[in-house]
Amino acid sequence: MQLFVYFCSKIVTNLKQFGIFMLLCLFLGCHQGQQEKISTPWGDVIGEEADTTSFDLDDIERSGELIALTLSGPETHYDYHGRQLGAHTMLCQLWADHLGVRLRMEVCRDTAELLSRLHTGEADVIAFPMKQDSVGPGWVVDSTKTMLTTSLKEWYQPNMLAEVRQEEQRLLKGGGVKRRGYAPMLNRRGGIISRYDALFQKYSRSIGWDWRLMAAQCYQESTFDPMAHSWAGAKGLMQIMPSTADHLGLDRTDMHHPEKNIAAAARYIKELENSFSDIGNRHERQDFILAAYNGGYHHIRDAMALAQRDGKNPYRWSDVSYYVLHLSEPQYYQDPIVKNGYMRGSETYDYVQSIRKRWQQYRGVKGAVSGMHQKSQNERHRKKFQLQPND
Repeated sequence: MQLFVYFCSKIVTNLKQFGIFMLLCLFLGCHQGQQEKISTPWGDVIGEEADTTSFDLDDIERSGELIALTLSGPETHYDYHGRQLGAHTMLCQLWADHLGVRLRMEVCRDTAELLSRLHTGEADVIAFPMKQDSVGPGWVVDSTKTMLTTSLKEWYQPNMLAEVRQEEQRLLKGGGVKRRGYAPMLNRRGGIISRYDALFQKYSRSIGWDWRLMAAQCYQESTFDPMAHSWAGAKGLMQIMPSTADHLGLDRTDMHHPEKNIAAAARYIKELENSFSDIGNRHERQDFILAAYNGGYHHIRDAMALAQRDGKNPYRWSDVSYYVLHLSEPQYYQDPIVKNGYMRGSETYDYVQSIRKRWQQYRGVKGAVSGMHQKSQNERHRKKFQLQPND
């Protein structure tokens, strides 16, 4: 009982001290309109004003990063083989380069989120054409960032947006994969698809694929040119991106090495195989893997979600491919169910179709030996039956 009384008395004493402390704070806060900084017993500071200083151009230059907000779309922002495209994103990158800082693009759901995040100081600029309070190419900079606003006004020229659009079209149409043109089959009569047949046979076993399907994919990627490279940075027979190479443990100096490139691609295909393990039919799953290899795993999942929403089969490629094609249209990529925005779906659709068609052509090939092995066997065969001097 005495212990209980003791604790009660301590509580009352603390409450009295707290009440006196709060009255003192109120008195000091009101006295002559002055606000004193007072440290509470629990470590907070009362009377300390929030720092409302704008994070302007000089701060951005010191931090080394420009943060821009935008919406997904063909004119604004989309991911294409690991490269961020869209005229406004590309233009914003040029501005960041001009400022000497890196660019961080963040995609929002709608214009309300754009404005809200800008005004709370989460970003420096809205790189999306707005109708009011816009600067330069129609972008919005927080009104408190006067130096940044001036920089954009002085840097931007009216012809810049059109020039960036032309550059984007040049990349998409004429600046794809640079590769030497090899025939789809090295020796049709001899049953040799390419000089890398032995490698396709070796590494396709680890993923449970027909080696000729892997060969068909390789021809689609590089036409069997180990030195092929794209403007986006993909390299080698299976056109592996540098970031993917890092993830797969492929040294960037080995990206053009035929066997190492094919081995890394097999590891990536295996990862995608596991990611699509919910697709029970192996034949169907291969189409989804090919599509993800080209267009990105998350975009394919968006298309599957749209198919399921509309009562289609999300695990059947013939159903899902419709939505892959239509993820380039606002009514689809702006749907709340879509998490990864705009996609150049026609390219991915054609990619899968072309590989399947070529695979059908390759299926008659037995592939007992590769092109390289066949050459050495022919050489041994020729030497074996070569006439000897005494004959």
